[in-house]
Amino acid sequence: MSTISFDKWVITRLLAHGAYAGKADDAPGRMMIEGLKRFQAAEGLKITGTANEATVAALRRSSAAPNATLLIAPEPPTEPIWMREARRYLGLREIVGKGSNSTIMSWAKRLGGWVASFYSDDDIPWCGLALAAWVAVTLPQEALPSNPLGALNWRTFGISLPAPSVGAILVFKRPGGGHVGLYVGEDATHYYVLGGNQSNSVSITRIERSRLVAIRYPKTGGNPIGGRVHLSAKGVPVTKDEA
Repeated sequence: MSTISFDKWVITRLLAHGAYAGKADDAPGRMMIEGLKRFQAAEGLKITGTANEATVAALRRSSAAPNATLLIAPEPPTEPIWMREARRYLGLREIVGKGSNSTIMSWAKRLGGWVASFYSDDDIPWCGLALAAWVAVTLPQEALPSNPLGALNWRTFGISLPAPSVGAILVFKRPGGGHVGLYVGEDATHYYVLGGNQSNSVSITRIERSRLVAIRYPKTGGNPIGGRVHLSAKGVPVTKDEA
């Protein structure tokens, strides 16, 4: 059984087939998507940019010996690609006071336009910035809100869902503004949310269900994965600071 992540396995196999031009890491971003499209075109597969079943089957074949025994692939991920990207940053923290976290600032620079010029310090609320960066790098065809820094603007992003599913975008109200993050699960009174600017960091925390104002999902994100995830409330603090 393979011990590497699914995304790293895909990238490693794309490299072996000469279809990947990026770093041999486990980041499921634009380079992986472009590599998958390149590989799918070469194999005569439907070009989706996703590691679907047919593409994984083709990647399992040896580029040097196509008729050799098929390689074992890791289990497909149970979370959508933008959520897997977000998890890579768990624990990342802003720099309180003078200075800014270079990774957070790089997200603004990558988004470009007015966001890059406006976002000058990580003391500026960045939950919407983080989400925009994670979606943009993994779903390059997805339209972002015109002002992704405003958390409440994510109420019109993508499509509406009647109930949460893993990786769904949850939009919350708070005094003076809003907050946005990704659905991990829920208990009787709170949602578990993976997001940025939660106590100045990328973390998973609990947010009161009564604050929810919208459940959204990317139009280009494929079908929602699974349904509601019911979790225990033990051991996870309720967020008090999201800005």
